[in-house]
Amino acid sequence: MSLELYTSSNGDRWLLLRDPTDGRSFVRHEANPSSGGHVTDTALAAFLAADRGGPEHQALWMWIGGLVESGEPTQKTGLA
Repeated sequence: MSLELYTSSNGDRWLLLRDPTDGRSFVRHEANPSSGGHVTDTALAAFLAADRGGPEHQALWMWIGGLVESGEPTQKTGLA
């Protein structure tokens, strides 16, 4: 699974990914080519715990909020 969260004006991209082998979710930052194009993966929990002021963080929080507001059934998580 892959979801593009945010693309900055300078071309940096943030994607939400899920590893199909272990189900682990993480955020991938792909730097723009002019700044080296480095790719950095961050565990989802660490990304969510970091500073929430950046537009990439806001985009993820808005996406999560949209899931909650949609009210559509999802897989049971054991949370009630």
